Order: sequence, then structure tokens, then C-alpha cells
Amino acid sequence: MEEFLMTTKLLDSKTIDIIKSTVPVLAEHGKAITTRFYQMMFTNHPELLHIFNHVNQKQGKQQQALANTVYTAAQYIDQLETLLPAVKQIAHKHRSLGVKAEHYPIVGEHLLLAIKDVLGDAATDEIINAWGEAYGVIADVFISVEQEMYNEAAQKPGGWDGFREFIITKKIEESDVITSFYLKPKDEGNLSSFQPGQYITVKAVIPGEDYTHLRQYSLSDSPDKDYYRISVKREDRKEEIPAGIVSTFLHQQVSEGDTIEITAPAGDFILQEKEKRPVVFLSGGVGQTPMISMLKTLAKKNTTTDVTYIHAAINSSHHAFDEEIRSIVNESEHMSYYVSYEQPTAKDHQAKNYKKEGYVDLPWLQSILKNNDADFYFCGPVPFMKAMNQALKEWNVADDRIHFEFFGPKGSLEN
Repeated sequence: MEEFLMTTKLLDSKTIDIIKSTVPVLAEHGKAITTRFYQMMFTNHPELLHIFNHVNQKQGKQQQALANTVYTAAQYIDQLETLLPAVKQIAHKHRSLGVKAEHYPIVGEHLLLAIKDVLGDAATDEIINAWGEAYGVIADVFISVEQEMYNEAAQKPGGWDGFREFIITKKIEESDVITSFYLKPKDEGNLSSFQPGQYITVKAVIPGEDYTHLRQYSLSDSPDKDYYRISVKREDRKEEIPAGIVSTFLHQQVSEGDTIEITAPAGDFILQEKEKRPVVFLSGGVGQTPMISMLKTLAKKNTTTDVTYIHAAINSSHHAFDEEIRSIVNESEHMSYYVSYEQPTAKDHQAKNYKKEGYVDLPWLQSILKNNDADFYFCGPVPFMKAMNQALKEWNVADDRIHFEFFGPKGSLEN
């Protein structure tokens, strides 16, 4: 926080006024600027394609996320301390992906070129110079925060810097679409602990691909094990959206005994264990992976806090970890578990293995929970997350009790 306050002093009032004057322009042209930015940067520095998610680029998610970040930075250029949570969240992803200080000048150069290219004569020298100065200040903050994270990850017991080789010791199908991979260090060294809810980055070197592909997967087991577990949903082709190149690679081409490279755990979507309020986990599809880590951690500590786990899936064929979760919950008098199936099968009807047909909604939540006095965690497909966010807002749940994680670039939960 102090670092943010210090950096704001480096920008004079004129520069701040110029940056804030560009807010309406960024609202209108932000995505066009960031789209052009990525085009120009990858043309001049194709080596960066080893870091960036190509699918998010093609779908426009990364461009929109960056546009939102640039817009917010301009809006709060005179109150940079308010951006600290967002900076830390992005910094976690950058550290996990291997973004380094030397990348920031490249980004800055091409961001200014893109602003000039899209806005033309409207991007005066005064505006470009102001943005160049502001970018330098913001980049220094990111570099500093990320360096601290690199140091912390490397210095932890069992920690490391960069990518480390792990052996896949077990590969287990959890459902028709989700498979778990159990990972142990190839060097047989110690394993760095992590906070429930965090993720790792997997480097996929896929035959026939020009570039490596990096993907971040939540750790789906508790931190007290001698292995890491990730549980990956196979992303099949859906209309104009191609199949997930990394998820299909892991499902179809990677076997037990194979070696993959990963970075140390990262992420700020973590269990707030200092709070003593009841806990509610809301997950949709593979969004259950960070929740399971949190649930198992609370169970391991014999929590006396009331914990409610609510999961939504299409049906039992898509539902992973059902038996594992039921076993955990059944061993605790403080835990309860509810399942909603969007399209239950005949087998599901017969087994009666779910509580609700359809979607999770506010009336159902209110029928399960005594009140809204809890910490709520949710993760899943964006439509599910939007619905949960809206339901909790309608129920007047305080913002500081709502915790969520996007799989991929941060988006908006507003409809």
C-alpha cells in the first residue's frame, strides 16, 4: 500500500489530468486499442506467444481484460492505492506464467503505438507522453510486486523459481469430462505447500505446435499431501469455439509416468481461515476444483464452523468427486452438501442423487441457508458465476464476504 502511495507522487497534476481526460476515449476505443496492441506486439515479438494463451486471444477475452485494466488505471490514476487488490491478482498470474521485468518495456512500447494507431491525430504528443509516464510508474509497481512473489515462491521450503519437472504418478477419470493428474517432483525433492484455492501453471509442449502452451489449473486436493493434484475438464469443440488444445492433450496424449513442467503455486482466491463465519461453497462444473481443496482443508482441521457445499452439474456423468465430497461431509457434523442437476438422467432420477433439477437460484439458496451471514465462495462457467453474483447481491451479502475466481482472464460479472 505504501508503495502505491509513493508512486502517485511521481506523477504531477498535469499528467494526472491528461490521463483522466482520456477515460471516455478508453471506454469507447479500449478494446480496439488492446486488440491492435496484441497484433503489433506479437508481430514484432513472436517469442511472447510462448507465454500468452492463444485461445483467449482468438476469443477476445485477453483483449477485453486488458482494456478493462487500462480503463480502470486511467480512472484511478490519482488513487492508485485502490488498485492494489487487482494488481496483486494480476501479479499472481504473471508470476505463475513467468512474466519478467524485461517484458514490461516491450508492452509499454506497443501499448503507446496502439493508442497512436487507433486514435490517430486525437492521440497528441501530450497524451502519448502522459501515458508513457503513467505506464512507467504502473509498470514499476507490477515489477516490484511480482519480484517479491518470485522471491517468496523460490524461498519457501520446497519452493522453486521458473518451471520444475514433475512426474504424473496417477491419472484418474473422475467423470466423462474431468480427469485428475497426480504430480510428484521428478527430482524427488520437497514439495512447496500452498493455500487452498491456489493454482499452478502447466507448460504443454504439444507435437506439431509452433509454440508452447501455458495453462493454469487449480490444485484440487488439500496442501498436506506429498503430491499436487489437478483436475482438468476436457474442452470439446462447441460451435465456433475450437476444442481445448491443452485439455485434450492432457486427456488423450499424456499418461502415467510422463513428465510435465509446472510453476510453483500462485493465486489470491484463497480460503479466509481467520474468519469464523459460516462458509458456503458454490461451484459449477469444473469450478469445484479450488472448492474441494478448501473443503478438505477445513475437514482436516476438524472445523467447528458450519460449511455448506452446493454444486451444479449437467448430470451425474459430468459430475466429478461426488463420492469424495460425500465421504468428507458425512464425517463432519458441521458440513452439508447439496447437488443441482440441470438435466438429470433416468439413472439420476432413480438414484435420487441430487436435490434440485434446474439451476441454482436465490430461492433455493434461501431454503438451504438460515441467513446470509456467511463467507461465500463461487467458481464455475461465467453464466453460473454471473447468476451467483446477482443472487448474492439481491440477498444483500456484503462485498467483502463474496469471493470468486475466474478461470482465465478476469471478466465482468455484470449482465
